[in-house]
Amino acid sequence: MPVQYEGIVAEHLAVRSAAGLFDISHMGEIVVGGSQAAAFLDHALTNTASALALGEAQYSLMCNDRGGVIDDLYVYRVANEAFLLIVNATRTEADRQWLEHVRSNRGDDCPVEIEDQSKQTGALAVQGPATVLFIDALFRDKGRIAVKQPTDLSKNQVDAFPFGAGEVFVARTGYTGEDGFEIIAPNELLVPLWEQLLELGGSHGIQPAGLGARDTLRLEMGYPLFGHELTEDITPIEAGLSFFVKLDKEEFIGRSALARQKEKGPEQKLVAFSMTGKSPPPRQGYEIFGSEETRGHNDLKHGQEEPMIGTVTSGTQSPSLRCGIGMARIQAWHARYGGTMDVQIRGKHHPAVVCKKPLYKKQ
Repeated sequence: MPVQYEGIVAEHLAVRSAAGLFDISHMGEIVVGGSQAAAFLDHALTNTASALALGEAQYSLMCNDRGGVIDDLYVYRVANEAFLLIVNATRTEADRQWLEHVRSNRGDDCPVEIEDQSKQTGALAVQGPATVLFIDALFRDKGRIAVKQPTDLSKNQVDAFPFGAGEVFVARTGYTGEDGFEIIAPNELLVPLWEQLLELGGSHGIQPAGLGARDTLRLEMGYPLFGHELTEDITPIEAGLSFFVKLDKEEFIGRSALARQKEKGPEQKLVAFSMTGKSPPPRQGYEIFGSEETRGHNDLKHGQEEPMIGTVTSGTQSPSLRCGIGMARIQAWHARYGGTMDVQIRGKHHPAVVCKKPLYKKQ
């Protein structure tokens, strides 16, 4: 997928107002199956895969023993004893190896199969308020699991639909904050799907969209991206994802470390922020300092500089909000909504405010 087709801003605004079509075939697809697949994933992931009914999906995280995030992913229950994991492109091989490591630790007789289908499978995402006006016309036959047509799907629900000479999964999920669908399909069906979606959505304002718009859209919603907001040294607790960490279930990898951190409270937290004045856009790695307001509460000697309180993990110029926005890891005591801070951009301090997620809210 290119960074852009017509332009990042135009593609971004098309998704917010009409529809955008993303080729997300760079994502990885791993199938975990077998009679103990649900229990295995409950042990390997922070969320509870066994709670999913057939045709349901959930966001989850795969952690190491220290609670750091190996990857964040979506889990789809596509059969009674089979789960489809959609994982980050750069983490597919690491995820597969980790899952196999977890399986080996559960004994040679663990009846779980792990298959990386990424080379044979791709995915498209059609996102935006207009998608419901044309998505059903893509399929002639009803879903194999529960629904008649894609618009019957609820959020985080998936079904299988015949298409061409094969079958595809359609899920009401996405990474933009808009209503939309993700379609997981064999490689040979991707071009026909792409072409038909552009044709069906043509009168509804659909545009192809690239990685640039995908990034600005997810940042307006405060969605994390592995390698930025999540790494093997950053925990879901620090990243504000405690909701997806089910500490009340049986032992899972990283549970002890995550339980201790949640009880004690993390030293650093991930926050969303927006720039409050005219400034260049914030970018990953920019340093963050206390604002004049917070500096007044510190006992600094004359001439002593305010210490850095964190760094920007992701940043951009928001096409919808028309200001600089981003996410940052900062000292926990600074991470209060409405709190002020300064982002150092090109050697100058520019004011910003900590905001609730999502940064963008539909009117």
